[in-house]
Formats: sequence, structure tokens, C-alpha cells
Amino acid sequence: MSSMDERDVGVAAAPGSSSAGLGVGAVGAAVEAVAGVAAMQEEVGMRREGPEPDPDEPPKKRVKIPEGESGKLEERLYSVLCCTVCLDLPKASVYQCTNGHLMCAGCFIHLLADSRLKEEQATCPNCRCEISKNLCCRNLAVEKAVSELPTECTFCLKQFPRSSLERHQKEECQDRVTQCKYKRIGCPWQGPFHELPAHESECSHPTKSGTELMGILGEMDQSHRRDMQLYNTIFGLLCYEKIGFTEVQFRPYRTDDFITRLYYETPRFTVLNQTWVLKARVNDSERNPNLSCKRTLSFQLILKSKVNSALECSFLLLKGPYDDVRIKPVIHHHSFSNDTNETEYVLLPISDSVECNKLLAAKNINLRLFIFQVQK
Repeated sequence: MSSMDERDVGVAAAPGSSSAGLGVGAVGAAVEAVAGVAAMQEEVGMRREGPEPDPDEPPKKRVKIPEGESGKLEERLYSVLCCTVCLDLPKASVYQCTNGHLMCAGCFIHLLADSRLKEEQATCPNCRCEISKNLCCRNLAVEKAVSELPTECTFCLKQFPRSSLERHQKEECQDRVTQCKYKRIGCPWQGPFHELPAHESECSHPTKSGTELMGILGEMDQSHRRDMQLYNTIFGLLCYEKIGFTEVQFRPYRTDDFITRLYYETPRFTVLNQTWVLKARVNDSERNPNLSCKRTLSFQLILKSKVNSALECSFLLLKGPYDDVRIKPVIHHHSFSNDTNETEYVLLPISDSVECNKLLAAKNINLRLFIFQVQK
């Protein structure tokens, strides 16, 4: 009875009393709860500290890069706006494939030229979708963004927007390379612009004797004389009675040999009442011109008509009215007859391989031919 009374008193006193009135069972339960909470906190703490993570294990969440390690905005934009072929920022036009991958004008033209030489369809180096001048378009937004990115002047090493860098290097930079104003009389000095006044004040060439200057001027006159001879020859040809010109279109075709080669040929055309054909080849029929960095085009003029007597002509090829390729005028001469109706292959006088790639990348090559019949 006494134990029952104590149990009842303990239970009855619990709701309205403090910890002094708690029963033995309640106290034990509270102690166990507190110990459990402490154990959980310790376990959580160990999990937070935990062992060092494995460096080879990929992070489960994206790690925030500290502010000093993320790099400048310009550096991050370089990797976004660069050409997918050369990995450099475009300097002029920017083209994109149908999936948006960027290519600078030089690489884009080179890809099209390579595909023409390999007889393959040109593809984007990233996604392998087809590319051509009809399928690809310019990205004006990227062109404007690239023009505003800073770049370093090669002379003073200061940062300038790309749109103003050319003017700075040509006109404003004090460290740009310049030449002495007495170069025309043989001074070979080259140096930074800010040293030019000091050099010119001490240059010895203005005090040279007339005999020394005559030798220098003679070399300059010889170079000028060659240029004038070309123009005088052209003006002389324009005075001929029989002059003909026409726009010609070179179309590509391939041979049926074991190793196919790329050639170009124009449809037959009539000039000076005679029928003609032009043929062209790449790198003088080199076995694999697509493996060569240097590319050239050579052409020959063929007379298809029968003639009663020799037909002595001068001829030259120039760029067509809608092309931007640079061709230096070179005059060729040949006496056509029924036995010698073909000229030798002569180089098309384009400035470099970049201009040649422009021609190869086009669907057809459009030029203008002038023929002057020499009067006997």
C-alpha cells in the first residue's frame, strides 16, 4: 500500500510542480533525451568537419570560384567570341554556321577552299553541319562586340579598343616604328616615333655629295621605270584598232584519273570574231594541293577557231566587276595559229594564298579578259 500511495502521489504531483516533484521515471527519460540530442549534435559536427574530400571525386555541387580567380570579363569573352578554327578573335567579318558556331572570314574561306580541293562538302569543325556561302551568315553583334574588346598595342603595350587600335598604331602611338624623311636619299634608319626628331637633326645623309646621291637615286628610278613601262604598255595597247574584252566564268571540273585533280574551264566565248576557251589549274597540278599552305592559280588561253594566218595577240586577265580579289595586271603575248593554238600556263598574278583561297571558295571564278590584236 505504501508503494502504491507513493506512486500515486508522484503521478498526481507532476502536473503542478517543478523538477523537485518529478518522478524517477520522468527524470530518467529526460536525461536520455538530452544525451540523445548531444549525440546527434556531435554526429552532425563530425559530418560537417568530416574527412578531407577526395580531389579526384567530382563535386556534388558547383563550387563558387573566389573573386580573384575568375579572371577579367574580357578574358572570359575571348573564349566565347573566338573563332572555332584558329581560336583567335576575328579581325574582320565573323560568320556562323546554322548552329551558331563562329568562324573568322579567313578560316571560313579556307574551309570552303579545302572542301573544293578535296571534292567534299564543307562542314563546321564543331558540329559537322554543312557550311557554304548560302547557308552561313555574318554575325554583326559579335563583330561589334569584338571591336569594343581591349587589345594591346604592339609598340607601347597599352590597352585600346580594337576599333581604334589601327588608327592609334598608325597616327598616335609615340613608339610606333617610323622611317627617316631622308629615306629617299638612302637613309636606312628605323626607330620609334619619339626618337625621329633627334635622329633627323643629326642625320648625315643631307650632307652627302652629289655623286653618292646619284647612285641611290638611280636605283629608285629603275624601280619607278619598271612601273611606268607597264602603264605605258597598257596605254599603247588601248590605241590598237582591234580590242576585245569579255567577262569569263571559270567552272570547276575533275579528271577521271586514278588521283583526281581539280581544274577550271570556261564555256566557249567569242572575242575579235574568234572562239576561245580559258583553262586554269591549282598549284600547277600538284598531287595534293590541299596539303600545301601556298596556293596559286595558273591559266592558259586556247584558240578554238581555225585561222588562215597567224594571229598575234596580247592579253591580260583582271578581276571581274563584282569581285574583290586583288590581281596585278600582267600582259602576255602569243602568236596563235592552227599548230600553236594554246599558250603556256602562266600564273594568275594574285597577291598571296589568301586571295587564291577566295577564288577557290567561290562557286565559280569570274574574271575579265582583254585581248589586243597586234597589227602587222
